[in-house]
Amino acid sequence: MDQPISSDVGPARAGVHNAGAAASGQKGQARGADTWIESRPGPAAVPTTPELGSVQARSRPGDLPAAEARPARPGVAPAATGRRRRSRLPLLVLLLLGAGIAGLLVWRPWATKPPATSQAHAGPPPQAVGVAIATPGDVAISLTELGTVTPLATVTVRTQIAGILTQVAFTEGQMVHRGDFLAQVDPRPYQALLDQNEGNLARDQATLANAQLDLARYQKLNSQDSIARQTVDTAAATVRQDQGIIKFDQAAIDTQKLNLTYCHITSPVDGRVGLRQVDQGNYVTTGDTNGIVVVTTLQPISVIFTLPEDSIPAVQKRTRAGASLPVAAWDRGDAAKLADGTLLTLDTQIDPTTGTVKARASFPNQDQALFPQQFVNAHLLVDTLHAPVLVPNAAVQRGSPGTFVYLVGADDTVAVRKVVAGPADSSSTAITSGLAAGDRVVVDGADRLHEGAKVTVPADHAEPAAGEAAPEHRHRHDQ
Repeated sequence: MDQPISSDVGPARAGVHNAGAAASGQKGQARGADTWIESRPGPAAVPTTPELGSVQARSRPGDLPAAEARPARPGVAPAATGRRRRSRLPLLVLLLLGAGIAGLLVWRPWATKPPATSQAHAGPPPQAVGVAIATPGDVAISLTELGTVTPLATVTVRTQIAGILTQVAFTEGQMVHRGDFLAQVDPRPYQALLDQNEGNLARDQATLANAQLDLARYQKLNSQDSIARQTVDTAAATVRQDQGIIKFDQAAIDTQKLNLTYCHITSPVDGRVGLRQVDQGNYVTTGDTNGIVVVTTLQPISVIFTLPEDSIPAVQKRTRAGASLPVAAWDRGDAAKLADGTLLTLDTQIDPTTGTVKARASFPNQDQALFPQQFVNAHLLVDTLHAPVLVPNAAVQRGSPGTFVYLVGADDTVAVRKVVAGPADSSSTAITSGLAAGDRVVVDGADRLHEGAKVTVPADHAEPAAGEAAPEHRHRHDQ
């Protein structure tokens, strides 16, 4: 039933009309400025009928009252609000994209996972290892120490008299023997002195002969009581004086002969002459420090090295038994053997600062492979163990159980076997207890093994221990 419209609602409708018009005006102004502002739907404008002279408000579904219209935020321009919202949009897209990629990486739909039950029942696969067979062999107990090649004789040839060096008779590097002529000092001054002293001797000998004749006459006259006893005594003293002069003259002659011998300089030892220190024509004296040349004995030659004091009893035990201990000299890098020799002796005292004793070994050095003052590695063979069980050095492990090896059983299962290691060389170690000949031990791939682990052994990898065919260069150390 139609109800009459009261005239009191006119002002209210007019207020609603004005608010809607204001909102529509702001929205139109924002759009006119090319700025999009997201807003909730507001109340629609109510058309007016001029004929009625009042405003009629028609309600539509979803319209809000004018009082609920959202007012503009004070102090914030509509355009700035739009720009801030647009700047957040790329950041939101990047965050969503990163979250999607992280989810794919965690989920990994492309990865195929084997059933957990099959892995649990299968267990870890057997580990491939390399093995060696323990074999009996001989192992030498040797000591390797640094040594220095030391000549048995090194002589600096100096002149024993002063004079002009008139001749140099050697060639640098020449091998000489004892007594070979090396150099000559001018002998003429010493020859002249020799002649002079010989003249003095002849004169004094004549004087002595005359004094002896006088003494004989005086003794005869004294026996006849013809002269006084004092005259006889004076004649006897004159004879003794002349005899002293004769000895003095003879000594002077011998001195000059010796000086003439010194003018002829010869080699005092067998060996090799070095570089010439003085040239022919120089005046040489006995105070020259460099001398004329240095002669070094090379054949034989010795090597001096040190031994730890703990090794002295074993060495002395062998030497007291009459054994001649062999010594091999290797080069500085311990790669090539230079010569073979024998141990001569040990020093009489231990150096308290180092706890070592010096030892000397002799080498024939026929090929002159050893050079004076050369550093070498001296390998002293103390003793030899016969037929111990040998395994490669890589098979011996050391850890909390002590010294052990991984023993491979017939079912390809490893077991930790404690052993007692003896002397070792560069390739193998002697096992004094804990292993038997023919046992298989792991030499490669033992870092991840444990007691009872399953292993696989390649058919061509089980080889005998390095000990049957030992190379020439084998150094063994007493452990």
